[in-house]
Amino acid sequence: MTILLFVMLGVFVFMMFRRNKKTQQQQAELQSKFGTGVDVMTSFGLFGRIVEIDEAENKVVLELSPGNTATVHRQAVTKIVEPVVAAEEPTVVPDDASSLTLGKSDATVDGVDRTATAGDVQRTETPDETLRRLNDEGKKDS
Repeated sequence: MTILLFVMLGVFVFMMFRRNKKTQQQQAELQSKFGTGVDVMTSFGLFGRIVEIDEAENKVVLELSPGNTATVHRQAVTKIVEPVVAAEEPTVVPDDASSLTLGKSDATVDGVDRTATAGDVQRTETPDETLRRLNDEGKKDS
């Protein structure tokens, strides 16, 4: 029982060190991508563009807006902001039955006029009428 406890403790410590190592590697990779003109975000949500990097004192000068700068610790910069690429317009697919209503070309089915006209206004059948019609057609086929 004691051996199992020490094994579990050893696995826990190993996983903790492994996680810290991965975090340090990711931070080092991020720091290597820093350069003048790169858009970044700090850990406290401040967005800016890198103007100057002071390696000796671990400081980064960020331009927040034209003429406004802020000096932050290098480790406070946690994310490189990628420019947003405009996506193509997605194809719109209706999620209702509106595309299934009858149009002028579908107005006559089996010789029966499915639309009623009143002057220039054309009325298509309502969803309830469509269900009733389909149920009636199903009964005829049986």
